[in-house]
Amino acid sequence: MADALSAGDPSVRLQAALAAGSDPHPGFLGTLVERCAVEPDFFVRDMLSWALSRLPPEITLPRMRRELDSGRAQARSQALHTLSKIGDSSAWTWITHDLLCDADDEVARTAWRVAVALVPGDEDERKDLAEELAGQLGRGDRGVRLSLSRALVDLGDVTGPALEKAAASPDPEVAAHARATELLRRNPETGFDAAVHEARRTVALGPERTAATATENTENTENAETGRC
Repeated sequence: MADALSAGDPSVRLQAALAAGSDPHPGFLGTLVERCAVEPDFFVRDMLSWALSRLPPEITLPRMRRELDSGRAQARSQALHTLSKIGDSSAWTWITHDLLCDADDEVARTAWRVAVALVPGDEDERKDLAEELAGQLGRGDRGVRLSLSRALVDLGDVTGPALEKAAASPDPEVAAHARATELLRRNPETGFDAAVHEARRTVALGPERTAATATENTENTENAETGRC
C-alpha cells in the first residue's frame, strides 16, 4: 500500500487510496496520514481523506488532531478536510483561532469551511465565530475572499452585526469585502464580482451619496419612460 500510494503515476495513487477506503484497515492509518501531507494531486488527496473517514473515528480523530499542529501547511489543511468528511461535532473545539487565522491561505480557507460545518447550534457560539471570521475580511486574493464570504453567508443571519461593524472599517478593502458579503447574504443569487463592484462603489462614494445617485437614476429612468424632462 505504501509503495502504491507513492507511485509516480497519480492514477495508481488514486486507485490505491480508493482500495484503502473500500477495504479499510486500521493498519493503513499512518500511511494514509503521511501521504496526505505530501500528495501533490488534489483528487488523490481527496480520496486519501475519504479513505481516512472510512476508518473507525476513535483511531482517526486523535491522529487528525495531532496533524492540526503540524509544521507542514498541507498536513494541517488535509487534516481539516478529513474532519469535514468525518463530520464529528466533537472536533469543533479543535478549530482554533490560530487555524482560522493561519498564515497559509489554503489552511485558513479550509478552517473557515469546516468551522461553519461543525459549529454548534448555540447562537452565542455562532456569533463568536462570525466575529472571528469577520476579522479576516479584506484578506487575500479573489479566491480567498470568495471563500470567506461563502463561509459567512453559510453561517446565517448571526453574521449581520459583525458585517455591519466591518463595513464601517477605515480600511476600504475590509469595508468593501464586508459590504459585498452582506449583499450576498441578503441575495445569494448576486454574483460575487457584482457584489464587490457595488460594494467598492458604495465605499468610494459613501452610503448617502450612493443612495442619492440611485434615486436620481431611478427618477431619470421614469422621466425617460413617460417623456418628461
